[in-house]
Amino acid sequence: MKIGIISFAHMHALSYARCLLKHPQAELVSIWDNNQDRGNKMAREFTCDYYDDLDLFLKSNVEAVIVCSENANHKEHVLSAARAKKHILCEKPIATEINDAKEMIQTCEQEGIMFQIAFPVRFSPAILEAYEIITSGAIGEVMAINATNHGQMPGGWFIEKELSGGGAATDHIVHLMDVIRWFLKDEVKNVYAELDTRFYDIEVEDCGMVSIELQSGVIVSIDPSWSRPATFSTWGDVKMEILGTKGSLSIDALKQSSLYFNDADGKVQDLFWGDDMDKGLIDDFINNVLNDLQPSITGEDGLRALEVVKAAYESNEHQQVVTLT
Repeated sequence: MKIGIISFAHMHALSYARCLLKHPQAELVSIWDNNQDRGNKMAREFTCDYYDDLDLFLKSNVEAVIVCSENANHKEHVLSAARAKKHILCEKPIATEINDAKEMIQTCEQEGIMFQIAFPVRFSPAILEAYEIITSGAIGEVMAINATNHGQMPGGWFIEKELSGGGAATDHIVHLMDVIRWFLKDEVKNVYAELDTRFYDIEVEDCGMVSIELQSGVIVSIDPSWSRPATFSTWGDVKMEILGTKGSLSIDALKQSSLYFNDADGKVQDLFWGDDMDKGLIDDFINNVLNDLQPSITGEDGLRALEVVKAAYESNEHQQVVTLT
C-alpha cells in the first residue's frame, strides 16, 4: 500500500513516517510540503519523493495520505485528497471551524473514500484496558471523570491563531473528549470553560479549565493547559480519574517510562518503553484501508470533539454555560 504524507508541519508526522517504515504492508512513497527545505529534508530522511505541487502529488501512485498540515489547512488538503480518490488519515483537530468539518465529512462520503481522524490516544494500552473495564460494567455506572492533557507550549504555528484555530484548548481538549465519548457512548450536553494566558506572552490561551455535563448526566472536568515547563521530563501527560458506582479507575497513558538523568545533554528525560500508540493508529488505518473496513475513528468523531472546543471558546467569551444541541 503506497502512502504519502501531506506536510510535516505537525510534529506527529515524523512519528507516523517512522511507523510506516516498519509496516510490512505499507510504503511511504512521497511527501508534499509547502516548505521546500523541510519537504526535501524529510524526503531525504525517509528515502521517498518530494513534491512542491499538491496536484502532482495527488496524481501520483499514492493510495492513501496522512494529513499533518497546520490545523487551518486541513480542510483544503482533505478536500483535495478526497477528490483525487485518496483514503485519508487526518491529524487532529479535524478542522478549525464546524462548517469546514461538516464539508470535509460530506465530501469524503460523496467520493467514497475512507476518512479517519488521528486520535492515537485510543491505542494506548492503558486506555484500551480501561475501555474493556468500563464497557464490561466492572466499575458500574460512570458518574464523573477528571481528566488532564497537560503539555509544553509547542510554539511555532501552534500559537498563531490564524493557522491553529486556538491555543491549548484547541490542541488538547479533543484527545480527552474523543476518549470519553468512546468510553461512554455518550454526547456532550453542556460546556462551561474559563481560559486564559498565564504562562507565556502569546496571543492564544495557554491554560484553562473546562467543565462538561454529558447527556446522561455524567460530569467531566478537563485541564488542557500548556503548563509543563521547558525542563519537564516529557512533553506532557494524558491522565484520567473515572468514578463509577462500583469502583474507580486511575489512568496514566504515558506511565510506561523510565526516568533518565541525562548528564551528557544536561537534562532529565522520560524514556517511554511501552506500546507505541502512534503505531497502533497507523496499523489500524492501514488495516482498515486494505480490508475495506469502516474507519475506527470517524469524521463524525472529529466533529463532535471540535464542537466541544468551540463551545469552550464561546463559554469563555460570554462567561456562561453553552448547550450543544
